[in-house]
Amino acid sequence: MAEAAAGACGEAMAASVAAEGSSGPAGLSLGRGFSSYRPFDPQTSGLVGGQEEAAQEAGLTSGAGPSPTFPFLSIGMDSCVIPLRHGGLSLVQTTDFFYPLVEDPYMMGRIACANVLSDLYAMGITECDNMLMLLSVSQSMNEEEREKVTPLMIKGFQDAAEEGGTAVTGRQTVVNPWIIIGGVATVVCQPNEFIMPDNAGDVLVLTKPLGTQVAANAHQWLDNPERWNKIKMVVSREEVELAYQEAMFNMATLNRTAAGLMHTFNAHAATDITGFGILGHSQNLAKQQRNEVSFVIHNLPIIAKMAAISKASGRFGLLQGTSAETSGGLLICLPREQAARFCSEIKSSKYGEGHQAWIVGIVEKGNRTARIIDKPRVIEVLPRGATAAALAPDNSNASSEPSS
Repeated sequence: MAEAAAGACGEAMAASVAAEGSSGPAGLSLGRGFSSYRPFDPQTSGLVGGQEEAAQEAGLTSGAGPSPTFPFLSIGMDSCVIPLRHGGLSLVQTTDFFYPLVEDPYMMGRIACANVLSDLYAMGITECDNMLMLLSVSQSMNEEEREKVTPLMIKGFQDAAEEGGTAVTGRQTVVNPWIIIGGVATVVCQPNEFIMPDNAGDVLVLTKPLGTQVAANAHQWLDNPERWNKIKMVVSREEVELAYQEAMFNMATLNRTAAGLMHTFNAHAATDITGFGILGHSQNLAKQQRNEVSFVIHNLPIIAKMAAISKASGRFGLLQGTSAETSGGLLICLPREQAARFCSEIKSSKYGEGHQAWIVGIVEKGNRTARIIDKPRVIEVLPRGATAAALAPDNSNASSEPSS
């Protein structure tokens, strides 16, 4: 959920997603080590905070619309929506950047682009007119490392932009203490091309599983005996590797299909789940609603074994909904009669591999808040390549609607 547009840098989801435990680069081989080129907080063994948190603390919230005829959003939601002077058109724009959180520079580029575009997709927008890339290369890297890593990140970003039907027409590259990658996405829209996030009702649907932060950290803990010893009783090395690959695949997957289906199934509002976790983003979306409603989350689709790791490590707050995600799924408010059909349709092979959706909660009368029930149902989402026998929990009826 990038803080929108002019002057407000996007969401620094990687403030807690990128893996812990690496104190600095020890020579980059495009394997473990790439994600060590980032700020590190010795007090928390994690990344320092970022722009989204800073904007919230500074009181930068989304603007109220000047009138229903000219919808308007400023800093606080996924994108800004600015009415233009000409022809009833609106400028929709967002920006976002973060630090490395996976060990593959090419995939990091794809994830960064997907994360920027996701803020448009959360508005139901499927087309992007223009993208800019923001890239910072670490001054700690030697020339050989820069020559290997930089082109791969750029290519990953550009390939994802092309997949999204747009192009990168400008780029700013600087030398910095840390690697940073992100960008700006811009589109000019007619009113029927976007869905304002202020009319939530009925049912909540999520389009990607949770647990990317846990998977990224657990993958780095494979080389950290102190951390690994705390979780090795609940997960195998193979399961961590599979979860990491699943997380990386999901983060690099565009939310464009879900954005298009928002129109097909009459979505009322949406946001993308990133730096504040599912609870934080649900709360933020609830605050934007015109009607006095609240969100109640009953189901948590989570990459298999990541809930167990969160419990065993005593970190992340995955079951509490506060675990950060990168390039997470869309949380979409849909009519009750459309939600199951949306979940079925998005899995159709005509949209390609990897699209999923689950009904995770309801919208009820309330005071514009969001909560997770005391004992939410955990839906263990099996990584690609894993065997179903590896999962103990029953994963059936994943699209069933929660009771109120």
